[in-house]
Amino acid sequence: MAAQPREVAGTVIQLRGLRRDYRMGEQVVHALDGVDLDIHRNEYVAVVGASGSGKSTLMNIIGCLDRPTAGTYTLNGREVARMPDNELAAVRNREIGFIFQSFNLLPRASALQNVMQPLVYRRLPLARRRALASEALQRVGLGSRMDHLPNQLSGGQRQRVAVARALVGHPAILLADEPTGNLDSATTREVMALFDQLHGEGQTIIIVTHEPEIAAHCQREVRLKDGRIESDRLQERRR
Repeated sequence: MAAQPREVAGTVIQLRGLRRDYRMGEQVVHALDGVDLDIHRNEYVAVVGASGSGKSTLMNIIGCLDRPTAGTYTLNGREVARMPDNELAAVRNREIGFIFQSFNLLPRASALQNVMQPLVYRRLPLARRRALASEALQRVGLGSRMDHLPNQLSGGQRQRVAVARALVGHPAILLADEPTGNLDSATTREVMALFDQLHGEGQTIIIVTHEPEIAAHCQREVRLKDGRIESDRLQERRR
């Protein structure tokens, strides 16, 4: 029997009966097939599963990049799945910090400019954007690298810039998609130590991964198989 999530202060994500179907010719593929899931504030969750299990589809829906075919998705108390596109984009910008395997940094922009980018859509004054971006880079240990371009940074430093960019708007959740997939083992340990630190500071973190070593850092593992939750358990974290 799956372990029940520990009760912590507030529910950030609530999924009920979530389905996502794709039509491929005459065939309908059930990428998600009735997912129920709660994630609470300050949880550190790994979403794992084999290729085709539904974890990427689940990440896209949690990240407000896709919509379910059926079911409900409540994010910070708001039902978001049926929102108009412009409202959904605003929620995504405010509530979710994305971290990707390939960093997705602007190559001709400095670390500071990259981290400022999500704040442009909030129409904040330039001085305020610079202050928030500087604070986020300091938080991830890159206060001395703010003016460096991505090609002047190591892989671990580039991922730290990506983490700072995700943090800059003070999102409800950090959503990381295979965040160490392009990194060597030493740099992976460095980046995971940063995630551990951020969780210790109170950040809610969801990591989508196929690597057991990465999932072992998290306090909870949600395993998908064939579009359904196969197991949901608390675990002893690797430190």
